[in-house]
Amino acid sequence: MTVRELTRADWPAALALNVESVVQLSELDAARLEWIASLAHRALAVERDGELVAFALAIGPRTAYDSENYRWFDARFERFLYLDRIAVAAHARRRGVAGRLYDAMEATAAALERMVCEVSVRPANEASLAFHAARGYVELDRLAHGDGKVVALLAKELAGARAQGA
Repeated sequence: MTVRELTRADWPAALALNVESVVQLSELDAARLEWIASLAHRALAVERDGELVAFALAIGPRTAYDSENYRWFDARFERFLYLDRIAVAAHARRRGVAGRLYDAMEATAAALERMVCEVSVRPANEASLAFHAARGYVELDRLAHGDGKVVALLAKELAGARAQGA
């Protein structure tokens, strides 16, 4: 299993992974992926045996990103890395793939002092909520969307890593 930067060649597979998880993630087409990737502070892929099994996109502060969830964090924090989305192929779940992506993203986020994201609570994504709690993320608030979806807004403070020179 290799964690590497996401490339344009990965986009068709990334879009397919996004479709698999569209209940938890927002829809994504090629044009929107290109735009989000242009804003991304970091875009990662996980490849196993030549197959893209996961990807993640993270955005730093003060961009033009139009996500309501991102805007909530951007209005409150000067320094953060916002994990916009992570998608893992169904057959690759529960094998440490998400943990490897989070390790890499949190290492990047250390210089920005915190990693932030949201997890759906309506519809509930219990596995993701448990995953984030185990990694030390705390709920800051909840945000309701017009489509009935409600998300928990989460953060993990990484200031200690920055103080150590990360």
